[in-house]
Amino acid sequence: MRVNTRAYGEIDVDERQRVRFPSGLLGFEKFSEYILLDARQKPFIYLQSLEVAELAFILIDPFLFRADYALDVGDEVLQEIGVADPSDAVVFSIVTAPSDGGPITANLMGPIIVSKSKRLGMQAVLADPRWRVKHDIMAELAEARK
Repeated sequence: MRVNTRAYGEIDVDERQRVRFPSGLLGFEKFSEYILLDARQKPFIYLQSLEVAELAFILIDPFLFRADYALDVGDEVLQEIGVADPSDAVVFSIVTAPSDGGPITANLMGPIIVSKSKRLGMQAVLADPRWRVKHDIMAELAEARK
């Protein structure tokens, strides 16, 4: 299918890249149709809206910089997007890259969870005090290497 994207302009994508968020994302509830695209800068991924070309989020696998990351999400919540087995879920964090050159951060409090088999997604809100909205990715990578 042909898609207009913020990062790459108009491109062809495979239908299997499509993910539907029945409840949208926090603050963007009215937008539910997205695609996942590899970013040129690894290990980042774009979550691109199919409804508004200017709406795209940068994502990262939180386990890349926080091996101790854990999600306390109930089975009933995961069943809303068709996840019956944890191996069917993929987890992302939304990245913020400030234009002022500040640290690139990831939101570990509000992970994006996607069912690989159903291609349905949701944004969870975690109550665990270890996880904040802004985790400095580079600082935490450096800390993990010590």
